[in-house]
Amino acid sequence: MGSKYLAFVGTLNRPAPYFRNARGCGLLVYSFDEDTLEVEKLAEANDIDNPTFLSVSADGSHVYANSEIAGWKEGLVTAFRFDREARALHHINMQPALGSVTAYNAVSRDERRLFVTNYSIGSGGPDQSLVVYERRDDGGLTPPRASAALTGTGPDKDRQERSHAHSVTELPGNVLIVADLGSDSLVSYRLGNGGQLELLSVTKTVPGAGPRHVALHPNGRFLYAINELNSTIASYTVEGDSGRLTAIDAKSAIPDNLTAENHCSDIQISPDGRFLYGGNRGDDSIVVFETDPERGTLSQARFFPCGGATPRNLAITPSGRHIFSANQDADRISIFERDPDNGALKDTGKAIEIGTPMCVRFAR
Repeated sequence: MGSKYLAFVGTLNRPAPYFRNARGCGLLVYSFDEDTLEVEKLAEANDIDNPTFLSVSADGSHVYANSEIAGWKEGLVTAFRFDREARALHHINMQPALGSVTAYNAVSRDERRLFVTNYSIGSGGPDQSLVVYERRDDGGLTPPRASAALTGTGPDKDRQERSHAHSVTELPGNVLIVADLGSDSLVSYRLGNGGQLELLSVTKTVPGAGPRHVALHPNGRFLYAINELNSTIASYTVEGDSGRLTAIDAKSAIPDNLTAENHCSDIQISPDGRFLYGGNRGDDSIVVFETDPERGTLSQARFFPCGGATPRNLAITPSGRHIFSANQDADRISIFERDPDNGALKDTGKAIEIGTPMCVRFAR
């Protein structure tokens, strides 16, 4: 069965002191044929600075890109419309992110809103960690409708000197989980009918873990957090729509004999929920775990080379047949075939050669 998808790619095109390179050209759109592995560039927008994270509407008609600009007290979020027939990206509008080092965004399940998190460095400015926007009828964004500021620290004095909200994940029941790397916390909010944010609970991780990104099992019962600082993946039970999380276990995401410094990056779960994939920056690998659908536990890890260097972001095609690894410091997005029976990855030898890729998102 053949499938063609749109692949939206954000690249780093403006230097930042905490990134090694900035050889990108902005925001791009490609088509990807899963049968032939053919990749074709459809559109490019180079009038946006550092679109380091993206989300896309389900039909691929709109894309929302964060601009992460070092030294600014506020990042930006920009809305684009993608015209398939004209093969063009059209700027709609942009909004302030209400915080610095804007790290993540996600379109809501009902596609009415956009959620944004700011990693935040230093102090000053609005300094909000989680921000909620509404999507206009034309796909543009309203000014921020709600926001929340997180506080706290962790034992790592260099990386956990303050709160660092790194991602937001929506659960059923209008519950949002914010992964706060700085305070070793998974913070649960409920988005009320009026758009307000209500704090529900705070789940602490192991001290110094540094939770970065989260994946929700398709059955809705389990949540998996990849921890950047101690290179582990932790599993949790999700207690209904209360937002409460209970730790199950944690597994190392790196080989036992690894001597290089490592920082975990992204986490993705296969469409059937059987396999978890995590990126290792340092080991330059993709770790794979099998999940237990009844207990939420993880199998022993297996490792596959990422096909480059610094796998910052991973993306699985909606069919589950392929996984893309955005290898930030190799100027390459490697394309892997995924075995649905055992979760193994096979490098197809195909890739998108593009400067400093930071994020990949698929749409049909």
